[in-house]
This record gives sequence, structure tokens and C-alpha cells, in this order.
Amino acid sequence: MASGVVPTGTSPSVPRLPAWIRTRPPQGAQYPEVRDLLGRLRLETVCREARCPNLPECWSAGTATLMLLGTDCTRRCGFCAVTTHWPNGIVDASEPGRVAEAVRGWGLRYVVLTQVCRDDLADGGAGAMASTVAAIRSAAPTTLIELLVGDLGGQDAALSALLREPPDVLAHNLETVRSISPRVRDRRASYERSLSVLERMRELGGPSLVTKSSIMLGLGERDEELDRALADLREVGVDLLTLGQYLRPSATHVPVERYVPPEEFDRWKKVARAAGFSGVEAGPLVRSSYHAEELYRSARRSREG
Repeated sequence: MASGVVPTGTSPSVPRLPAWIRTRPPQGAQYPEVRDLLGRLRLETVCREARCPNLPECWSAGTATLMLLGTDCTRRCGFCAVTTHWPNGIVDASEPGRVAEAVRGWGLRYVVLTQVCRDDLADGGAGAMASTVAAIRSAAPTTLIELLVGDLGGQDAALSALLREPPDVLAHNLETVRSISPRVRDRRASYERSLSVLERMRELGGPSLVTKSSIMLGLGERDEELDRALADLREVGVDLLTLGQYLRPSATHVPVERYVPPEEFDRWKKVARAAGFSGVEAGPLVRSSYHAEELYRSARRSREG
């Protein structure tokens, strides 16, 4: 879920940002440490690339979601702020080591890694991501790893290669309901493919792997469509779910249809828990990796209980 904040209304029918959507200025001793370490190791984060509204909170707490395989995505989704470009198969072989050094340097208990889509690579970048997970396991063996991936072209071989070095949590975002997906996602993505990828994650990952997905609200989805999407995710065995408000990154992106109030997110959180998800985060500023460690631990407790 990669959508950022603009300071004005997003379409003639949508008001200015409501009072419940606010970001905080950077604060806390760890904010400059995170910023400086990222700069020294030449690492990028989805926090900055996707203009995440939670950046000040997370960086001040000493956490960041690292972006693998560069900053240029080969896809152009109508909701996403990440730059679209075709990298022509170029991969930085030093990236796994630099990411592992950052994780060790922070002393993280839990790290979230995400990727740009790399349709220019035969495996969608699965091999490079597996190498990064292996490097972290070597440098910081006690650190828990969450990996948020694209659909890898829907290739079983790519997913199998990725799972040779499995993370603790493997995530792929459904993004929105079935009827809206063709309008806001790149033509190479689809609702059905995302469900298939999530299903294969569960089948190939084994009993210890926790799976996760995310949906944006405010794109015009109807209640019954969101209910169906939650049921679809549970049918393919997804453990964890995040629900957040879509925020338009710029005037060239898909407009916001509606700002969903906090009390509706609270209701959907209860609905999702009743549907069987072992961990749910829901709120206007919630994004895929928000409170990721807490969600993971809720899944482990659910399995152990």
C-alpha cells in the first residue's frame, strides 16, 4: 500500500483532509540516527519513496521499512507514488550486505523489507530478495524478518526460489476490492493473481510461515465488496490484515472517493477479527508495515493457543 498525503482536497467532490488525518513532525533521538545510517549505507525506504504518513513516528522509534531492488518500479499503479522506470535487469549485488549491515547496526528485533516490482527480471527479483534474507540471518540471526513482495509475475518458480530462504512473515497486498482493482492497479496485476499468490505462499511456505495482506479504503468500495475481499483472503489462508485510508499522492493519481472516519475502521477491525484473521490493524493512517511486529506476535499467539 503505497499512497501519500496531499494537503488539499483530491477532487471537486472530496473535502480537504479531515482532522483525523494528520502527520507529526520528526521527533525523538533515533530519528537522525535512522536517517544518517540510511544515507551512509545508500539504502532507500518505502517510507520516503511512497510518502508514508507514519514516517516520523516509525523513524523516531528507530524502525524503517527498507526497499529492495532499487527505487524504480516497472509498474504504474494509479495509487502509488513510487517512480516508474524500466531498469533493464540491473541489480546491485552489494545491496543484501548493506541491508544486513543496517539491520545489525540498528540492533533490530524485527525488520520489514519490501520491493519495487521488477518485471525486467526473470524471477521478479526473488533471488535477490532471498539473498537479502540470508544475509540478515547471517549478520543478525535473532532478527525476525517480514517481506512484502509483488506478485512475481505469478510464477511458482519465483515464489519457490524466494521461499528457499523464507522470512518469518511473507506479505502481498490485495490493495482493493475486485471491482476497483482493474481501475487502480497496473494492467499486469489483478485481484485474482494476488489471491493466487497468497494461496501459493501458504501452500509452499509450510506451517511456520505467517502470511499477510493489506487493503486501501476510500476508493469507492462498497461494504459488501469489502466483506467479500476479507472472505477471499481468509479462504486462501491469510493470517494478518491491515486496512488504511487511500491518500492521493498527487493530482495525477487516482482521486479519493471518500475519507473513511475512524469509527468505520474500528468496525471493520472487528469484522476482520470475526472473519478469522489472527491480527488486524485498521485506521486512517495504517499502512502495510504499521505495528508489524505486534501483528506477527498476535499470529504466533493464535497458533500456539
